[in-house]
Amino acid sequence: MKQSNVKRICGSILLLMMLVLPLFTPLKNYLSIPTELKVSANDSVQTASVLNNSNEAETAFSSQDGTSQVFYEFAGIPIKKTDLRKMKDIRLIPGGQSVGVELHTKGVLVVGHHLVNRKEEQASPGEKANVQVGDILLKGNGKELNSMEDLSSIVKEAGEKEQSIKLTIKRGKQIITSSLKPTFNKQEKEYQIGLYVRDSAAGIGTMTFYHPGSGKYGALGHVIADMDTRKPIEIHEGTIVKSHVTSIEKGSEGIPGEKKADFSMRDDRLGNITKNTPFGIFGKLDGDIANEQFPEGLPVGYSDQVKEGPAKILTVLDGDKLQAFDIEIVSNMPKKTPVTKGMIIKITDPELIKKTGGIVQGMSGSPIIQDGHIIGAVTHVFVNDPTSGYGVHIEWMLNEAGINIYQDEKQKAS
Repeated sequence: MKQSNVKRICGSILLLMMLVLPLFTPLKNYLSIPTELKVSANDSVQTASVLNNSNEAETAFSSQDGTSQVFYEFAGIPIKKTDLRKMKDIRLIPGGQSVGVELHTKGVLVVGHHLVNRKEEQASPGEKANVQVGDILLKGNGKELNSMEDLSSIVKEAGEKEQSIKLTIKRGKQIITSSLKPTFNKQEKEYQIGLYVRDSAAGIGTMTFYHPGSGKYGALGHVIADMDTRKPIEIHEGTIVKSHVTSIEKGSEGIPGEKKADFSMRDDRLGNITKNTPFGIFGKLDGDIANEQFPEGLPVGYSDQVKEGPAKILTVLDGDKLQAFDIEIVSNMPKKTPVTKGMIIKITDPELIKKTGGIVQGMSGSPIIQDGHIIGAVTHVFVNDPTSGYGVHIEWMLNEAGINIYQDEKQKAS
């Protein structure tokens, strides 16, 4: 290629860059304008000229007449519309306390198969009847199954009468039926159906918030799944109790750490559990809980009010001692629809890193506080970097708890 041609091409590229580069900042500013903005009930917004002649973003929001839309202008021409959503001024008591959790399943959960008479069988009776791991046994011969004892009683009765059991099974969103005949176990001298089942689960987590006005609470920030099937546990009933942290198993790259804690389901009951969802567990407390650091509670910070930068989490590392630790909001990803991973967070507190290595199991649900607002909860840890993980925005936990966050129900439905 001739040198003159190369010079012409380079000159053209340079000219193109000179023309295009000045457009990048306005384009970036334009893309950063939200399509929806949540504002507190006492706040309102005025029209702002976001892209001015100096290509600088002006994002001043101040009092106006309660309009439901804001139009952004460039050179006097409207370029983008933002819908406003009035939110209630809600105050919550932040959590951080360690809690013990016990869930009783809705029906009886199938977690495995086994042979009844090993030398004579190649498949278990349950497997032959097409009962699958992850199925929930709802009824046996028309009787509700709410515990393993309920199922054992029906198996014994059907076996002694040499009859089959008509099972009503929930598989995903489907309700199906199957017929299963118990087999007599010669060694253990009892009738069995060749299924491993579970009717409860227990563990520890962290309280996220308590709403004094309704008595409702939220905790954990993520769903409780069965340890064998990895499927969410559908609950019949549940209980949360006070928990006392006894030790910390420090996390490292590839190996998540864990809080160790003691609790008794008979003592120190805090309340019930009515929901187990992707955003945590929810229910009502039997009485108030206190937070000495924030006795009057904190206002809610909604997803588009969250800023990248410093924040804190509340959690317990020893006994019942509630402590605040420094973190950083690395990325905030507000969405119109509920998401469980709305923020990326990083532990920056040297003391917390020294004791735990970062985020550990049992820390899920620890409330995230920024600028005097409760904005979310810790949910998941990055396995390859225990100092980092995800957080869920508090508004989605409030929705799951049944606490209305919208000032106007009509806006919520629109």
